[in-house]
Amino acid sequence: MNILNSILLMATANKEGGSGGFGSMIFLLLIIVIFYLFFIRPQMKKSKDQKKFRENLKKGDKIITIGGIHGKIIEMQETTFTIEVEGGMRLRIEKTAVAMDGSSQLPAAAK
Repeated sequence: MNILNSILLMATANKEGGSGGFGSMIFLLLIIVIFYLFFIRPQMKKSKDQKKFRENLKKGDKIITIGGIHGKIIEMQETTFTIEVEGGMRLRIEKTAVAMDGSSQLPAAAK
């Protein structure tokens, strides 16, 4: 927010200095485009990829939750998974709590 405030102050300072408002408008638009390309667009892509990953999960997949719990999907509901963790314990988690694929996290001996 401080960056945006400083940009707006610079734009108003240019108007008071007598330079054209067109130049400051281009500068402001350039900053908005940079924010979109470097912050908003990558975050939207990451969110879309994560949603696609969660939709493609199936029974038997090994997963890791956001909290770091490793488990295997044994049952799927509309908005939740039932996973089995070490020791045969079963946990019901929200689909949005799945962070990544757990099969890539297996120890070298298990591979």
